Amino acid sequence: MTRQEAEINLKRLFKLDKFYDNQWIVIEKLLLGQRILLIEKTGFGKSLCYQFTATQFEGTTIIFSPLIALMRDQVQKMQELGIPANYISSQHTQEENDKTIDDALNGKIKIIYIHPARMENVQWLENSRKLKISMVVVDEAHCISTWGHDFIPSYRKIINLVNLLPTSFPVLATTATATKRVEEDIKTQIGKNIISIRGNLLRPNLNLYVIKVNNEDEKLIWLGQYIEKLQGSGVIYTGTKVTTEIYSKWFEYLKINSAHYNSGIDTETKKSIENGLMNNNYKCVVSTNALGMGIDKPDIRLIIHTQMPVSPIHYYQEIGRAGRDGKPSVIILFYNPNDDQTLPLSFIEGGRPSTDKYQKVINTIKNNRLGLHGVIKATNLKQTQVNVILADLIAQGIIVEISEKSSKKYEYKFGAPQLNTKQFEDLRNAKMNEFNEMIKYIETSNCRMKFLCNFLGDIRENDCGVCDNDKKKIIKVSSSKEWTDKLEDFRQTYFPILEVENKTTNLINGVAGSYYGISNVGQALHRSKYEDGGDFPDWLLRLTLKAYYRHFGKEKFDVILYVPPTTSGDLVKNFAEKISKTLNIRLSHSLKKSRTTQPQKIFQSGILKIDNLKDAFSIDNIDEIKDKSVLIIDDIYDSGATIKEIGKFLSKLGALKIAPIVIAKTVGGDI
Repeated sequence: MTRQEAEINLKRLFKLDKFYDNQWIVIEKLLLGQRILLIEKTGFGKSLCYQFTATQFEGTTIIFSPLIALMRDQVQKMQELGIPANYISSQHTQEENDKTIDDALNGKIKIIYIHPARMENVQWLENSRKLKISMVVVDEAHCISTWGHDFIPSYRKIINLVNLLPTSFPVLATTATATKRVEEDIKTQIGKNIISIRGNLLRPNLNLYVIKVNNEDEKLIWLGQYIEKLQGSGVIYTGTKVTTEIYSKWFEYLKINSAHYNSGIDTETKKSIENGLMNNNYKCVVSTNALGMGIDKPDIRLIIHTQMPVSPIHYYQEIGRAGRDGKPSVIILFYNPNDDQTLPLSFIEGGRPSTDKYQKVINTIKNNRLGLHGVIKATNLKQTQVNVILADLIAQGIIVEISEKSSKKYEYKFGAPQLNTKQFEDLRNAKMNEFNEMIKYIETSNCRMKFLCNFLGDIRENDCGVCDNDKKKIIKVSSSKEWTDKLEDFRQTYFPILEVENKTTNLINGVAGSYYGISNVGQALHRSKYEDGGDFPDWLLRLTLKAYYRHFGKEKFDVILYVPPTTSGDLVKNFAEKISKTLNIRLSHSLKKSRTTQPQKIFQSGILKIDNLKDAFSIDNIDEIKDKSVLIIDDIYDSGATIKEIGKFLSKLGALKIAPIVIAKTVGGDI
């Protein structure tokens, strides 16, 4: 097929006139059955390379992508063009996924998107063998490489599939962010004569700024002063789920339309926020890095980071979501030299679990053949850590994966080699080097865009001309009493929500007086619980009551229960007595533990947290809660497992409404 012939088909199928030169180079090679690694900037049109090519082949093209939002968006657009495409997703019902597979098996689907984790699914593996596959596409291909910034263990299963294919079978791997080292690693793993095509990473329409601040307050104040003065809408990236909520509530306090988005939000709400962003319903969406990848919005005008990313690779990828229409967009990174760098450094440490955790998994599997949940329970490790460890142990030939009654289990390999930890140390050192390069980006007085391009292997000679250094335009924060007073008033009126509502219990969302990790509330709680500081101080009582009146002012409760202690004696009981007296709601001492439990903070896994509490509670007098509205008091809310288990238990006994209120909600993780 000539380029002229291909562009006639392009016009007919996609309503586009012509390809970029690099797009045609990729398509031409794929049509000849070659293997390609395409490294191109966001907004270039990498997806067209595989979408068009897929329409020219007989059979079905499989596209592996970790981005459900991208799958959903691209499938919708192709269906609107009349191109038969669909995706398999955990957001679909089993029946919907089964129908998609059946349609593909019957030749009714030209393109099918799936998440790499499906390579763990026995049913999918069986059905994929029956498919007439015409091409395999690996999107976000940096996830293949352990040196990449978003390594995903299940991508290794894709490599196993690709390596079984003949050398004449077309394979395309795409990414916007790959250093030379990652590029070579991807090529080595995919192998068999793969060639790489590296495009121009320069984004001359992105106006890069770094704003140095002295504290968190200055970030909030500057955004309050200037966010509405910036053109268009966009995304503000923060480091944690909690900070997405805090920043969004600050904007809400200032009457600035925003939403917060993170991995803890339910699917329907995520879809609603994504649609709101696409339709410019918000000035900004405040998010962890859970948002953005796969959101095909060409006119994002601003990207702001309140927390330093762990590497220039992460940063380039995240800011690349702005200005895909080629028009000027503002990119801001706040940096406080005194910031606690625990968060970005924890991502580096968490990239590979410690050696002792690997050994714990090895010892566990030596003794028993176990599935994923069995390993998690036996080791008390987080599922994300166990996934990485299992993938590495399989790669090193220490354990093997076996199928057993439609499930997967892991078995120690006889004569297995010793664990090789050198690659983990090398990886950690590489990540630390990238972290240090991010600091150099912040401190540089030279062109910021040139710095990023050079780091990613696209060597540039000329400056971008639009970053703060090139324009000699340094932004500084100036506060005032008016703004510090606004911020203080916001903090006195903002109370974290405890999201515990679900369809199977009578729990309703509760409220906390404050956050444990970002205020003096945590210090006061710690003194009382762990330093023999006596009862919780009265100012915590006033704060909690203020939260109660703000959140539950119109609710009526018949009885108060308190969470029975594990180790902290009568602290919560005494606090509940004060709440009861102030609110004039009867206090019951009926809620007890029917068996001994361990402190929740000792468990790393959510599975074990739930097991620790299952069927652990009893009620002395059921009549005290049957057909009643119940207020539950506790001191600290972390994973929510305790409140949810009590809510389930009380719902079964006939409680009409169960509402939790606590002194503090943790900012994430164990205390």
